[in-house]
Amino acid sequence: MFLAALGSVLSAGCLMSDSEITRGREEQAEQSIYYCRVLRYVLAVSVSCGLAFGIGWGLSFIFPVFLAKFLADYSSPSHEIYQQLIMAMVLTVLVGMALGLGAAHYPLVLLLLVALLMFWAYYLFLDPRWNFFATILMIAVMLLPYLGITNPGLILYVGLGLSVSGVLAVLAFIILHWLLPEKEQPQTTSSISSSLPTTQRIQDALLALLIAYPVIVFFYYFQINGAILTMVFIGILSLQTTGVKSIKVSLFLLLTNGVGGGFAVLIYELLVTTPYFVFFMALITLVSLVIGAKIYQQPQKAPIWAGVMSALLVVLGGTISSDSKLIEVSFYGRVIQIILASAYMIAISMLIDFYQKYRTLESSRPAIK
Repeated sequence: MFLAALGSVLSAGCLMSDSEITRGREEQAEQSIYYCRVLRYVLAVSVSCGLAFGIGWGLSFIFPVFLAKFLADYSSPSHEIYQQLIMAMVLTVLVGMALGLGAAHYPLVLLLLVALLMFWAYYLFLDPRWNFFATILMIAVMLLPYLGITNPGLILYVGLGLSVSGVLAVLAFIILHWLLPEKEQPQTTSSISSSLPTTQRIQDALLALLIAYPVIVFFYYFQINGAILTMVFIGILSLQTTGVKSIKVSLFLLLTNGVGGGFAVLIYELLVTTPYFVFFMALITLVSLVIGAKIYQQPQKAPIWAGVMSALLVVLGGTISSDSKLIEVSFYGRVIQIILASAYMIAISMLIDFYQKYRTLESSRPAIK
């Protein structure tokens, strides 16, 4: 009897030790994946910024923006992702260039086509499988027709720059995953299907278009100086506001862009005092390390920190890049434009949220006879 009890205790101890060993191995594997992803993110942002800001082709700052977005959205590569990214880059640039070259002489028709393509981008963005397609489509539709009105000679230049940035981002994404592979591949974004019904996606896309389209019409009509970078930022932010359901999320977006703009101002002021490219690379590496650690340490808050990095790269990119054909306003003038546009879009989204809640309360009240 005693021996049987002793044997059961020993077997339970062995089972407990085996479970602890298994748990320890799982934690070690998760930690290894975490370090691998953070290192990949830091290398991606720092190297892409070095190439983009050092060489400075058309819209070169889009390269690190795209690459950082890939790494935040897609945890592991696949042939399906590569094909979708390349297809999205080619098709959207061709659509944007055709729209800008063909309809530039008919402003009302141009604005109508821009609205339709913006709606399509918002609709596609609500499906996680088409995030990148929608992002490039939105940027191409906003920028290329605008250049068709203000400076038709730059359409080919910007379209080629956007294509080069997209191709480099895809190639860098592949190379980084080849150099720093993960032993355990989690579920990819491409295997996730949209959980929203078609009617809900149409409604959310229309609301996002209602929020962003007046700003685009304003820039198109008044042809504001230096609006290129501001519209890039508006395109990215408007995609983030797609499907926003609460004021809390809107405030998170405002905080995201505020933090990104604050980082950009801090780095800009440090570069004014120490204008050395090596110093800039050290700052970008440090910031990408902090943001990358936050993205992969807290996956539920990854979109917020990814938005911080996007805001930082867009605001800072136009100033650091040597692309002087598109940048015609000062750094702080661009920051003010972006702050005003962001405040307007988020304020409108909050008003729409208030209105929807009011309509819901009104409809839920019993009728008074």
